[in-house]
Amino acid sequence: MGFIDSVKEALASSPKGRPDDGSKGAYWCDDCDVRIRDVELDVEPDATVTCPDCGEAMRFERASGRDCAC
Repeated sequence: MGFIDSVKEALASSPKGRPDDGSKGAYWCDDCDVRIRDVELDVEPDATVTCPDCGEAMRFERASGRDCAC
């Protein structure tokens, strides 16, 4: 297999190692850069989540699919 074929195969393959656990995004603290994935918390939708480090409200950022860094 040549280099071009290897690149084509890598681009065509499905992503491996990325979670597919139903996550819709993550909560972020803008003050101290703490990130908590939504599937790691047991909170009601639209609930206010506070940062475990500083106590400030965290914002929710939605993921745009399995290719998200979340």
